[in-house]
Amino acid sequence: MAGSISIRLCIMMFLNFVVWGCWYVTIGTYLTATLHFSGTQAGAVFGTTALASMISPIFVGLIADRYFSSERVLSALHLIGAVFLYLVTRASSFGAVYALMFAYCLCYFPTLALTTSITLKNVADARRFPLFRVFGTLGWIVIGIAIGKLGIEKSPAPFLLAAAGSVVMSVFCLFLPHTPPAKKQGAISVRQILGLDALVMLKDRSYSVFLIASILACVPLTFISHSPTPF
Repeated sequence: MAGSISIRLCIMMFLNFVVWGCWYVTIGTYLTATLHFSGTQAGAVFGTTALASMISPIFVGLIADRYFSSERVLSALHLIGAVFLYLVTRASSFGAVYALMFAYCLCYFPTLALTTSITLKNVADARRFPLFRVFGTLGWIVIGIAIGKLGIEKSPAPFLLAAAGSVVMSVFCLFLPHTPPAKKQGAISVRQILGLDALVMLKDRSYSVFLIASILACVPLTFISHSPTPF
């Protein structure tokens, strides 16, 4: 049974990052070369990922972790996200694409926390988490190479692939280990919703160094991810 759970968790990580990797790197090319958005407009659309990343932890902490099973929330988010991804391929104006991508990112980015939570709650030793998380990186690499080889980065195809992957992921989530919500411990405070309780971890020097390094690493990562690729 433990082996079956481990395999499912690995597949979960793989699929979750395949969905993200489908469109994340090539979205700039599609917006500028195909839809002829300006650099400012393309940057604004890409910025929806940052906005959603700031908002999604509130959603996960306030709703997902307190009222619903994590695997069910994960399934629903991917199914709804698939609809938004498909609609992106039908939109051509800046306003429509921006709104749809923002809506999609609000669905997708909570899945990063949810997949981590599901994994940590279903493995006996949290130190094994990297062994599962690495399958997410493999999924990102595999889909990136596939899209590059197919030469479809200027077409809506990456979004359609991501939508199809989201549907597959939504169904697969129903076979993940049942991960019920945490037991309620009184009324939730604004401090808890905003995650301010976690600031106490900054007292740990190792964690502070890790946080600063992670932030700095994300600066060049964004530029590298969206630079022209010689596929």
